[in-house]
Amino acid sequence: MTEELRRRALDALTAARARTATLTSCVDDHELTAQHSPLMSPLVWDLAHIGNQEEQWLWRTVAGREALRPEIDSVYDAFEHPRALRPTLPLLAPAEARVYASDVRGRVLDVLDRTPLEGGPLVDAGFAFGMIAQHEQQHDETMLITHQLRTGPAALTAPEPPAAGARGLPAEVLVPGGPFTMGTSTEPWALDNERPAHQRVVPPFLIDTVPVTCGAYQAFIEDGGYTDSRWWAAEGWDQIHRHDIDAPLFWRRDGGQWLRRRFGVTEPVPADEPVLHVSWYEADAYARWAGRRLPTEAEWEKAARHDPESGRSRRFPWGDEDPAPKHANLGQRHLRPAPAGSYPEGESPLGVRQLIGDVWEWTSSDFLPYPGFAAFPYREYSEVFFGSAHKVLRGGSFGVDAVACRGTFRNWDLPVRRQIFAGFRTARDAAPGEAS
Repeated sequence: MTEELRRRALDALTAARARTATLTSCVDDHELTAQHSPLMSPLVWDLAHIGNQEEQWLWRTVAGREALRPEIDSVYDAFEHPRALRPTLPLLAPAEARVYASDVRGRVLDVLDRTPLEGGPLVDAGFAFGMIAQHEQQHDETMLITHQLRTGPAALTAPEPPAAGARGLPAEVLVPGGPFTMGTSTEPWALDNERPAHQRVVPPFLIDTVPVTCGAYQAFIEDGGYTDSRWWAAEGWDQIHRHDIDAPLFWRRDGGQWLRRRFGVTEPVPADEPVLHVSWYEADAYARWAGRRLPTEAEWEKAARHDPESGRSRRFPWGDEDPAPKHANLGQRHLRPAPAGSYPEGESPLGVRQLIGDVWEWTSSDFLPYPGFAAFPYREYSEVFFGSAHKVLRGGSFGVDAVACRGTFRNWDLPVRRQIFAGFRTARDAAPGEAS
C-alpha cells in the first residue's frame, strides 16, 4: 500500500509539473512577466510561487531541511501581496524561476522516495505530497484563466470535446428528501474544508439534468434580463450598472449574432454548451427569471453523490472509480465545456449529468465550515475565508485536474467574479405531488 501511495503522489506531482510547463512555455518572457489583468498575477509569479510552496512544505517541513531561498518567501506570500500589486515586487525572472522550481522538485522527489507515508497527519497516506500536487494544479487553473484574459493570438491548443450524443433527456431530475452523508472523513487527500463527514437532511427537490446552456442564457438576455431589476440582488444590480455588464464576460453582439473570445479565438457562442464566465449575481438573476433558484451546496452534493439504492454517498457521481476521460471533462484536456448532455457514463445514480468537470457551478450557499471543522495544516487555506462574503462553487471545470476535484471538493469565490470558469444549474422545491 505504501508503494502504491508513493506512486500515486509521484504521478500527481509529475502531471502537475508537466501542465505548468505547458502553460509557461507557450508564451515568451514578456508575456510571462506582464500582468494581463489586475485580477490575476503575472504568470511568472505563479511559477515561482508553486516552487516556493513546495519548498516550504515538502523540503523544509516534511524533510526538515534548511531553507533554499528564504529571502523570497515574502515575495511569494499570496496573503501579503494582492494580485494587482505583484508586478511591482522583485520577482524572479522567468529563467531563474524555472531553475528554482526545478531544483526544488528534484530535491522533493528524493524526499518522497525516502519518507515513510505514515506517522502523522501531514505524511499519512502521502497527504502533504497530495496537497502540493493539488496546490500546483489549482495554480495551473489560475494560469489558464490568465491565458483566457490575455489578448493576442492563441497560445494554447487542444482537441474538441466529444459531441453530446444525447437526446430526450428530462429537463430536471427529482432528488428524494431525507438524510445523506456530506463531506468526507476517509478521502486521504481531502482538504480541511471537506471534513468531517456528517449527516445532512435535505427536503425533496428537483435539479436541472444539465448545466444551463448558452442558448438558454441568451433567452434571458433577449427577454431584458439585464435591464429588469426584479431578478437581481441589490448588490448585483449595482454591479452590472456600474460596469455596464449586459452579457457574460468575453461575449459581444455582432449584428444579430453573439460572439465570444476564447483563448485568443473569436467564435459564435455555441447554444448547446454550458454558459461560462458568469458571476453568482448573474446566475442568481437567471434562476429567478426562470422561476427557479440556485441549489444549496448540500443539495448539489446530494444530487452528485447520493445513491438511493444503497443509501451511501459515492466519491463521484458515477461511483468510487477515479475520473477517466469517459466520465468528465477535466484536466485541460479540452479548452471548452462539452455540449450539455455529454458524458453519460459520468451521470449520477439519479441521472444528473456533468456534475463533475466542464464548469464550476455556483450554489446559493455561503462558504462556511462543517460541524467539527479543524483547520489543517494552516488556517489560511480555508478558515480565513469562511463567512458570507464568499459563495460556494462545486463540481470543477474543464480547467481542473482530477487530483483537485472530488464529489466533496469545495471551491469558493466572491459573487462578483466572472473571469473564473463558472456556470450553474438551477433547482426548485418539489411540490407535494412530486416528492415521491
